[in-house]
Amino acid sequence: MQEDEAYFNSEDFQELLNSYEASVEAGEQPFMDADDLVDIADYYNQNGEKDKALDVIDYSLQLYPNATLPNVFMAREALMRNDFKEAREYANRIADHDDPDYHYLQAEIMIAEGHINEADRYLRDYEMTVDADEYQDFIKDCANLYIDYGINDKAYEWMMRSKGDNSSDFKELMARTLFGLGKFEDSERIFNELIDRDPYSTRYWKALAGVQLMNEDYGNAVTSSEYALAIDPEDPESIMSKASALMHLENYEEAEKYYRRYIKIEPDDEAGPFHLALCLIYQGRYQEAKDYLLQAEAICEEDSPALLHIYQELAFCYSALKELPKALEAIDKTLPLTDDPNNVLVIKGHILLCNDDLEAAQKIWKQAMINSKHSPAVMLRILVSLYDNHYTKSCYNMLKEYCEIYDDNKEYSTEGYSYLALCCHDLGYKDEFLKYLQIAIERNPREAKSVLGSLFPQDTEVNDYYEYMTHHLNQ
Repeated sequence: MQEDEAYFNSEDFQELLNSYEASVEAGEQPFMDADDLVDIADYYNQNGEKDKALDVIDYSLQLYPNATLPNVFMAREALMRNDFKEAREYANRIADHDDPDYHYLQAEIMIAEGHINEADRYLRDYEMTVDADEYQDFIKDCANLYIDYGINDKAYEWMMRSKGDNSSDFKELMARTLFGLGKFEDSERIFNELIDRDPYSTRYWKALAGVQLMNEDYGNAVTSSEYALAIDPEDPESIMSKASALMHLENYEEAEKYYRRYIKIEPDDEAGPFHLALCLIYQGRYQEAKDYLLQAEAICEEDSPALLHIYQELAFCYSALKELPKALEAIDKTLPLTDDPNNVLVIKGHILLCNDDLEAAQKIWKQAMINSKHSPAVMLRILVSLYDNHYTKSCYNMLKEYCEIYDDNKEYSTEGYSYLALCCHDLGYKDEFLKYLQIAIERNPREAKSVLGSLFPQDTEVNDYYEYMTHHLNQ
């Protein structure tokens, strides 16, 4: 994190890098320490030059076949491919079993395999051998291992074993751990403390913007991104953060400018054209959006998880353009990519209904209900589709029945009331609207804000919806 960035910008590292690159360019084989070669590989890797990084590691393993760090690098490459056997082969080549990085690698392989408790026991056993002056670094290294794999509760457990570390790198690690645990306000507070220490850190401002985006604090996310961009105007992550925040604020024209900026800087990242397409869809510019979605598809690797979302949005675009066969073809492409085939059927029915084929939509939805064993979640998605296609009265009747059936069900009694309130609003059922609005606010304020927010002034708090609407309707 902070140390790597500072080292890569240092005069010592730049001299090392220039020496290596000059030797390679001259067709010579530079003789360097294994750790220095791995630093160069890490630098290339961090800057998206994977092929160069692997060339450096291949060369370092020729010189030092049993060195720790080159084998750790290759083992982690294998773990990214879920090739646990190859990762262990690289681990077994390491000669120095007293090296901390050897032990971290052994624990990481266990974590990657899903053996979380086994890894934790291994690290706790190793903890007993760690010198006191190295203990704080050991704690951070263990926490980092778990954070890398999204196991934030374990990372938090390890960090709580720290003995009063007030360093910036520890605070940053804690902020990222709290972010992973969904404790956005605590994470934001720590990032603000870090910014007080170093107000010119692009990384801190970017991280703060990310926390604010997740906490739906879009106005402040724009501001934090702007501070990051003031320090580094070409930083792609900051550009993407600002674009996303602007889009959530429905400032689509401005968001579009930043997505286009991102595409110029990162032309090989499918996220750019995909999010620009979403921005265009929100503006009703489906033909342009379709073209950018096809561009995103062309960039994607065959196994990219982004393809699922690209095909879904393509299906909606083709549907809006009244190209039904292409829309159905696009949504069918999502089936092998999803673990929720019933959701695909719901979307397929929605597309058919958008194209005025109610009978075909009903057949598809019936299949989804049977396949899901009459799942309430599937039923609710179907009812939302009915509303979106202006079958308001039918949706109202079915939602009332849905809410009555699941009113006492802890899992489902929080959902659907916002849509029922919206139906009542559209149908002019004033008393019922207020009734279901109040229930929606109490049971699921996030859903209430998402579904009903457009009925209120932009800055109205969800908890004020009922009072505002009562006053508004009685005028």
